[in-house]
Amino acid sequence: MGTIKDENVQGGFRCRCNQNHRCKCILYRVQKKMNARVLGNEDGETVVLAHGYGGTRFVWDDVVPALAARFRVVVFDWSFSGAVAASGGGERYCSSYYALADELVALMDELGVRQAAFVGHSMAGMIGCIASVARRDLFSHLVLVGASPRYINEDGYEGGFERGDVDAMLAAVDEDFAAWVPCFAEVVVGPDHPGAVSKFAKQLGAMRPDAALRVLRSVLTSDFRGVLPDVAARCTIVHCTHDAVAPLAVARYMQRALAGCGGVGADTVVIESSGHFPQLTAPKEFVRVLEAILLDRESN
Repeated sequence: MGTIKDENVQGGFRCRCNQNHRCKCILYRVQKKMNARVLGNEDGETVVLAHGYGGTRFVWDDVVPALAARFRVVVFDWSFSGAVAASGGGERYCSSYYALADELVALMDELGVRQAAFVGHSMAGMIGCIASVARRDLFSHLVLVGASPRYINEDGYEGGFERGDVDAMLAAVDEDFAAWVPCFAEVVVGPDHPGAVSKFAKQLGAMRPDAALRVLRSVLTSDFRGVLPDVAARCTIVHCTHDAVAPLAVARYMQRALAGCGGVGADTVVIESSGHFPQLTAPKEFVRVLEAILLDRESN
């Protein structure tokens, strides 16, 4: 059994294929390593909830009970999350979206999940898109919550950040991660929701500082606009009216770029809320929207 060193998988990983390429054997016993939990209605449609940067599976706590009454709900932690670090697994983490997509595929394979509805928040939305292109059999519907394929503004494209803003943010994380955490949490969640800010800040602050910097750099500097036309699964974009991370223009761009998905193009649902975390700041409305999306799918 060989060990492959990959710049996107820190600390290496044990691999059975011993090939020099991106491998599907990223993690063995994936469910345990990713703190996966399967909850709710065993006879319901499977809904996979994937958190974004800085979060953990606990970011879904306010919406899981209602969803679990109707659906079979899967929650988990990405390898870079603070919850994985707290359980002793944080020395091996993925930072690239493609490596994280492999994590997702490995988890769904291990759980025997097929044709699931995938709810990806923020960066997880694009990870789900990448995974769905590679493994169409796993995904029936992608719900992309506050997702963005590109965060840096360019001519003809509004991503939300200037390159200088990104460089300054990365420098702040590198200089003093602990001091940056509460400031970032308040901006992205919204100052009108102190309880939600505190909850997210605790999850974000539990990340390893090196993982926080490396993953944030991947999030803010990557460009996955070219992935969107290849997505075949049905897609629904869910976006808040006042998102400090991804402006509403990003959702409109994604809707246009996903014109071929599901054979009918993507739908967009706008939640009247501020901030980047509707599952924290407007959980009842978020559940209502998500149930409407998923139950409409079941009826068609």
